[in-house]
Amino acid sequence: MTDISTLSFSERSVLFAKISQLAYYTDKATEKQAKRLGFSVREFYNCSSAQAYLLETDTDIVIACRGTEPHQFADLKADANAWPVVSETISRVHAGFKGYVDYLWPLVEEDMHSSTKRLWFTGHSLGAAMATLMTYRCEHCSRTQNAEELYTYGSPRVGWPKYIRAFNTTHHRWVNNNDIVTRVPFWIMGYRHNGEEHYINAYGNVRPFTGWQRAKDRFRGIWLGIKKGKIDSFSDHAIGLYVYHCESYDKGQENPQGLTVK
Repeated sequence: MTDISTLSFSERSVLFAKISQLAYYTDKATEKQAKRLGFSVREFYNCSSAQAYLLETDTDIVIACRGTEPHQFADLKADANAWPVVSETISRVHAGFKGYVDYLWPLVEEDMHSSTKRLWFTGHSLGAAMATLMTYRCEHCSRTQNAEELYTYGSPRVGWPKYIRAFNTTHHRWVNNNDIVTRVPFWIMGYRHNGEEHYINAYGNVRPFTGWQRAKDRFRGIWLGIKKGKIDSFSDHAIGLYVYHCESYDKGQENPQGLTVK
């Protein structure tokens, strides 16, 4: 495995999307897929339904947090517990996400504090929120080094503005068209996103859309989803689509209008 720091942004985006995907697998399947990517599985953290993997190479450590599993009531309960609570450092964060990180943090911190390898975080959905909170904790914990970067896919909002403004680690946040999870908890509750957004439009191409362009593209995505018999807001959340679109982006492939992957 090449040092992650030597990879291009698009190559890292593909790598971390695949790592976020393998975080959902069973132990044996995860070990097999991690090996294909050049990693070994050092630890699997599993506490009160909060789960994450520690993958490593000779030069890097990656903490990959597992996202929401629909059959796990505890995951759904954590997602729904959106009441803002005081964080360890500043301002307020999502209570459910914080609770999951609280379960795992002592174990993760213990494994990281003596390492000199470069540290990276990644995750999808609930896992993205957990990875964000863990990355922030590294910035304010004397026992761990700061993360190099954070890569998230389909991440919900995790904290209030003051918390977000105090976040210093580079965060690449991928959003696939109408992915509904990226729009919760609601803005009116005080929650905000952080990091640099990389938006995938209805045709599967990466575009820096804002304002009216984004609104039109979302309506386009909903209509294209309806024609395929899918609810776009939910189908766009699939980690497999994030992997596919990041791979296309890395290869420089552009989907023409009318050709969609939903």
